[in-house]
Amino acid sequence: MPESGSHRRVKNRAAGREGETEVPVRRGRLDAVTPTQAIEVERSGRMDRLEHAAAKLKASGKPEKILQVPQKDMQKAIEAMKNQRVEGTVKNLSGTKSKHVSKGV
Repeated sequence: MPESGSHRRVKNRAAGREGETEVPVRRGRLDAVTPTQAIEVERSGRMDRLEHAAAKLKASGKPEKILQVPQKDMQKAIEAMKNQRVEGTVKNLSGTKSKHVSKGV
């Protein structure tokens, strides 16, 4: 399925001037990477896709991991990060709300 315009805008904003988009990692491709951050945008709200996105963040090796999702899916994304034992941040797509997630037990 082709990438939507809104998805492309979110990932390009996340990458900024110093970052890159569509960076390959062991589990697939990350939407955006900066020198210190790995950013994945997941709009589907499906738990399997959220967990896959969290696994890609974990494989990035970057110190800051950010999963951006629609605001209505933030709680599911937090759960997915904990299930994959990924420490990082879950943000809404506009970046106005965020929640830090510690590694799951």
